[in-house]
Amino acid sequence: MRRIPVDLLRPGMKVARPVYGTHGQLLLNAGVVLNAAYIRRLKALGVPALYIDEGWAPDLQVEDVISDATRLKAVEQVRRLLAEQASEKPVVGKTMILTRDIAATINEIIDELFSHQSLMVNLTDIRTLDTYTFAHSVNVCVLALLAGIGLGYDRAKLFHLGMGAILHDIGKIRIPASILNKPGPLTEEEWAEIKRHPEYGWEILQKNPEVSHLSALVAWQHHERYHGGGYPRGLRGEEINDLAQITGVADMYDALTADRPYRGAYPPHEAYEMIAAGGDFLFSFRVVRAFLHHIAVYPAGTIVALNTGEIAVVLETLKGYSLYPRVRVLFDAERRPVVPPFEILLAEERTRVVTRVLGPEEVAELPRSTGTTEV
Repeated sequence: MRRIPVDLLRPGMKVARPVYGTHGQLLLNAGVVLNAAYIRRLKALGVPALYIDEGWAPDLQVEDVISDATRLKAVEQVRRLLAEQASEKPVVGKTMILTRDIAATINEIIDELFSHQSLMVNLTDIRTLDTYTFAHSVNVCVLALLAGIGLGYDRAKLFHLGMGAILHDIGKIRIPASILNKPGPLTEEEWAEIKRHPEYGWEILQKNPEVSHLSALVAWQHHERYHGGGYPRGLRGEEINDLAQITGVADMYDALTADRPYRGAYPPHEAYEMIAAGGDFLFSFRVVRAFLHHIAVYPAGTIVALNTGEIAVVLETLKGYSLYPRVRVLFDAERRPVVPPFEILLAEERTRVVTRVLGPEEVAELPRSTGTTEV
């Protein structure tokens, strides 16, 4: 199972994970075989990529850290709250009810994460252009909570973190869509306006009695950076609240791994390296370490090359061993199928290491038959 950009989809490919539309409606279910009409429709709807089952590991089942139902509910709740706040005359009572709904879902997310503590983040949420803000907010919330759990936060602190993270970009409702979704470079004036969204978010959340001061602080400080080069106030080091730092890391990782109007998504291993390089520069090293502890550098289903020249598919990553996943070797150094394929836990056998991730074109050129894979 691999995430494949929509432009590289071909008729005959099999969908590995369900695809949802703008309002959470099911567009394509797992197991559906793509045809030309489906692909055209996906492009028209702005779906940037799909998870495709290529048969390299037909027994592989990749589980998300939270359920699809919880994720979809949270996305819709964020959509409703932001729509209400963006209206000309927001109704205080309605805003409070919508915020309480989100608070209840935050508690559900925390429960699910506590019950799946062995899971690593293997999946990148697929979102259309018009759902990006809402889906991004939910994913940042989930990623931030995972880091908070890793840091040993109690339930109350996790709740404040979750609320702040899921609402961290609420200030963007005051930014024109023409600026937010601009495909080209921003002007100085446009960039100055973008940089005001943390302050807008602080102002909005301070007026919401259902949001704590600590959660509102997350929205205000999530773009501050450890070395002092962030915004809006140029805070430095420990001046930045830990919950805001965690949210900032999660925000950066999710933005890097998502398709945007001005660029394609970075693969997870590249985003991981960028975040790792920011320890004690962009963010506290302690926060970065806790965050990356839950991220699979090579998500399950990734096709990788080993230092031996062998080609393998990643099956799983154990927590704490992000660079050393369990793999199934499919091809030898001469690209001949290994029959039968065999599994190695790279965390235990350090004579083999991953040297690179194969790109979509290179994977397409691999022989389509191994000892146990389907064709």
